[in-house]
Amino acid sequence: MHFTLQQLKLFEAVSRNSSYTRAAKELHLTQPAVSIQIKRLENQVGVPLFELVGKKVFPTAAGSSMYEASRDILARVEELKTSIETLQGEVKGLLKLSVVSTTKYFMPHLLGSFLAEHPDVEPKLTFTNRAKVIQRLYSNEVDFVVMGQILEDDKLETSPFLENILVPIAHPNHPLAKRKKIALTDLLQERFLEREIGSGTRMLFERMLAKQGLEVMPYMELGSSEAIKQGVMAGLGIAVISLHSIQLEQAANKLVILDVEGFPIKRPWYAVRLKGKKLSLVAKTFLDYILKENRTISQISNS
Repeated sequence: MHFTLQQLKLFEAVSRNSSYTRAAKELHLTQPAVSIQIKRLENQVGVPLFELVGKKVFPTAAGSSMYEASRDILARVEELKTSIETLQGEVKGLLKLSVVSTTKYFMPHLLGSFLAEHPDVEPKLTFTNRAKVIQRLYSNEVDFVVMGQILEDDKLETSPFLENILVPIAHPNHPLAKRKKIALTDLLQERFLEREIGSGTRMLFERMLAKQGLEVMPYMELGSSEAIKQGVMAGLGIAVISLHSIQLEQAANKLVILDVEGFPIKRPWYAVRLKGKKLSLVAKTFLDYILKENRTISQISNS
């Protein structure tokens, strides 16, 4: 059998995504180009590697074996590349990160200041929900991930860096906006806008309530911090949200932080990676950079 690393890379992406289209999008190729390369690989192997079930493709028995082998080969190639980069001592090349969506209010600032020092780095930064961040972490698709609510797993290494501060917010004309030392029980009488189940912010808030024997019944569930903010500014209800995300709206007096007992909730953001994973020089340098940065939230938000 004679096949190329590019074919293995395409095959691994199709297998992982169960889709030619998603694999093509991920690798910045056309779907027909991916299909042609996979067909050539199947001809070289001599047996079908995929079968179509509904709209998804799944590996055959031979395909499953090929998938494991392709992951091993590509991982070894990546290790070789990392070793060479380390020997060269130059901070350049691809930096692959997956981060939860709320970090978009500070990660670009950290990455921007890092790139100013290391212009030859090629960043691939993906903002997505917590579930997909976790998926990419365990499938070893990225160097490391950033999230606020970590997993209890001894296969992971976690490094805290910036402080994540959760605060209750409301429209400036909300009846609670002028009140001081609002009891949690009073707060929970209001209409709550919450993130989807699985959101780190929601988990932290509900865990805080559970410790006091309380729970919240969401009035609406929304899929992003932006949607939450827009809902609160429209007077649909109140919410608990990361302070990172409301700097501009607070300054413009479109949102206010409520004075509620037990708030703010303070937790760190974490850089999370697979234990034992050998980071490239680029990834290690960036990880060291964000861990050593001792900036406040306001400095990051206003830089």
